[in-house]
Amino acid sequence: MAVATGKSFASRFGVHIAVLVFVAIWTIPTLGILVSSLRDKNQIIASGWWNSFSNSTQTEAGRLPAASTQVEKDGKFVLEGNIFGDGAARDISAFGVKSAAPTQYPAGTTADLGDGVTLQLNADGSFVMASPKAFEGDRGQRVYYASSAPPKFTTDNYKTVLFSEGIGRSFMNSLTVTIPATVIPILIAAFAAYALAWMRFPGRALLIAVIIGLLVVPLQMSLIPLLKLYNGVGAFFGMPSKTYLGIWLAHTGFGLPFAIYLLRSYIAGLPREIMESARIDGASDFEIFVKIVLPLSFPVLASFAIFQFLWVWNDLLVAMVFLGTEADQIVLTAKLNALLGSRGGDWEILTTSAFVTIIVPLIVFFSLQRYFVRGLLAGSVKGG
Repeated sequence: MAVATGKSFASRFGVHIAVLVFVAIWTIPTLGILVSSLRDKNQIIASGWWNSFSNSTQTEAGRLPAASTQVEKDGKFVLEGNIFGDGAARDISAFGVKSAAPTQYPAGTTADLGDGVTLQLNADGSFVMASPKAFEGDRGQRVYYASSAPPKFTTDNYKTVLFSEGIGRSFMNSLTVTIPATVIPILIAAFAAYALAWMRFPGRALLIAVIIGLLVVPLQMSLIPLLKLYNGVGAFFGMPSKTYLGIWLAHTGFGLPFAIYLLRSYIAGLPREIMESARIDGASDFEIFVKIVLPLSFPVLASFAIFQFLWVWNDLLVAMVFLGTEADQIVLTAKLNALLGSRGGDWEILTTSAFVTIIVPLIVFFSLQRYFVRGLLAGSVKGG
């Protein structure tokens, strides 16, 4: 008995460790995206998100004032000021005047630049540059320095993404695509699943076999034939090819086989006695479906809604084929893909856009997750 108890404890402990590992694998990158989306642009470049709560050290370049600001002191021409024109509090540790040696001199020391010219750059950014001859030119001396700055978090990245980069409009476009493309296949599949589970008619077994066969058809193989068919129908009725209706129908067609298969497995497992009692009481198939089957099938409907919503929301291929790239049509994934190509170095834009992309799927999943496993497993034990 003690041995069995020990094995049971070890098994549970192993399961908990495995779950913890998977949760960490999923959570840590998401946390990294969130933290990076709230950081300052320069700090993202200087250090990783795991260093976001400590001072970041980075090498920057600045330029001293032009010769017109010089003053004469004790027989020398002097330039004075602070290299931090933005007034930000940073701590300089070293400086230099050559890009090959940006930290040649420690902060606070006086560097000899030749011909009697000296430069002193202090830790707080204040500087004194002196020369026995008058400075000339409209461009001041370029100075490189290594500075450390305190952590800086801002919501400006979200303001830029939502209101300046067109992500806000693409966000609404994605909702316009995803919500109908999730609801329509659920409505159709629920009727079809009930018919295939509880109604007897010729060809029922063949239809079930065809639906199961459609599950293994790659989406990429059917994209072009489906697009040609849709364009032909649109041309016949005088409708444009790139419309929301087209992508709704496309996502409905691609999601129906799995939806019907999943819903039928669940509905077929409902107690037969309930159906027979309803029929004895004179209920029609439609009344049984609406008043009995649909309320009892909510867990599996929620499970498929999660699948379909996530798949459509994260889709790029179908959106690029069936929908345009205009501002009033381009979806969030396509817009993010365009930003990745044109703004590949702006990590603050990309991480913020990525987090905006995953917010809605997270809300949907956590809202319906209590029905998720129940809906997937309820029809796996018994079926008709």
